[in-house]
Amino acid sequence: MPTEKLTFTGHAGDTLAARLDMPNGPHLATALFAHCFTCSKDITAARRIAARLSSMGIAVLRFDFTGLGHSEGEFENTSFTSNVDDLIAACKALDARGMSPALIIGHSLGGAAVLKAAPMMDSIKAVVTIGAPYDPGHVTHSFSDSIPEIVDQGVAKVSLGGRPFRIGKDFVDDVSKASLKSSVAKLGAALLVLHAPRDATVGVENASDIFLAAKHPKSFVTLDDADHLITRPADAEYAADVIAAWSKRYLKLEEPKALAAVPEGIMRVTEADANGFLQDIQSGPHHMLADEPAKFGGTNKGLTPYGLMSAGLGACTSMTIRMYARRKGWSLTSVSVDITHAKEHAADAADPGAKVDHFDRSIRLDGDLTDEQRERLLEIADKCPVHRTLERASTVSTHLA
Repeated sequence: MPTEKLTFTGHAGDTLAARLDMPNGPHLATALFAHCFTCSKDITAARRIAARLSSMGIAVLRFDFTGLGHSEGEFENTSFTSNVDDLIAACKALDARGMSPALIIGHSLGGAAVLKAAPMMDSIKAVVTIGAPYDPGHVTHSFSDSIPEIVDQGVAKVSLGGRPFRIGKDFVDDVSKASLKSSVAKLGAALLVLHAPRDATVGVENASDIFLAAKHPKSFVTLDDADHLITRPADAEYAADVIAAWSKRYLKLEEPKALAAVPEGIMRVTEADANGFLQDIQSGPHHMLADEPAKFGGTNKGLTPYGLMSAGLGACTSMTIRMYARRKGWSLTSVSVDITHAKEHAADAADPGAKVDHFDRSIRLDGDLTDEQRERLLEIADKCPVHRTLERASTVSTHLA
């Protein structure tokens, strides 16, 4: 996905750092992402969700709140209200580019902030929260031992996630008074609540409170045993897939718009994780993953490239057999094809070390078929188009886009 670094002015006039992840194809909608308390725009969950959405034509703006990450300003002077104001400033920055956000996503305290900000954004059609607290004041539990010092001194240094932060009294006062009840009730947008039942930082009862306070349409999806920060790649991948599938309905990314994301006849493969080998594969409205096994440095979340090739051969074989049997009116109840792939030494090659690709195909035919019919269907298997393509010499032309 093409990523543009950009800046915009935050609530207090500070310059905030952002990334705008753009689709490789047509831009169908825009999303705004708010990160968790004291986190940044570049955590695992934010990066994977942005990559997945951009692969389906949705641009994603993720930014660092004032005083965090690469953004300017003093964190100790911020508050929950200032986070909401930063979100509104981000929305206005997108408005100015003609990219008003239709989807807003918030993680942890960022989730509480999007619930507060969304009713103030006319373009929002869908809202997603991940591990969000219903009471924003819940966040003070993570530094409760320091609250007396903060109240007495006006500011105190606390350790959050192993990093030092200065928390001001204004933050504690503001977040303690904040309420989401009326904001959630008047969202005016579809809501998806994602939460892990074992979240030790923000209990799952918060998800229940958010869900019950919201009007329909609303959905709740459990993140099972994910941690609060969604640090495991598999959990981030699951969250990204759920958000992508759910948001299509409410952003109206159905046919023909979804097809426009990748033009007909093109199979688009986009790197999903620069640290591994995971790939997003998009063809019209269809999506799948490709990867490598863990022993080769991948995360084993999708078929390998050769696995995809074998799958194409197996699928084409089964379809070809089914078409022939259907035309003949034969009693074929089901077909299954097992494919194995290997590199073998070429028997007739001039180079003794030359190897060729060998695909072994085992076909199972179920039904009331005669021996002659089974033999004929085995012959028909060799006529499948992918089989013929693999047996013929192919050419691949390559150029820079």
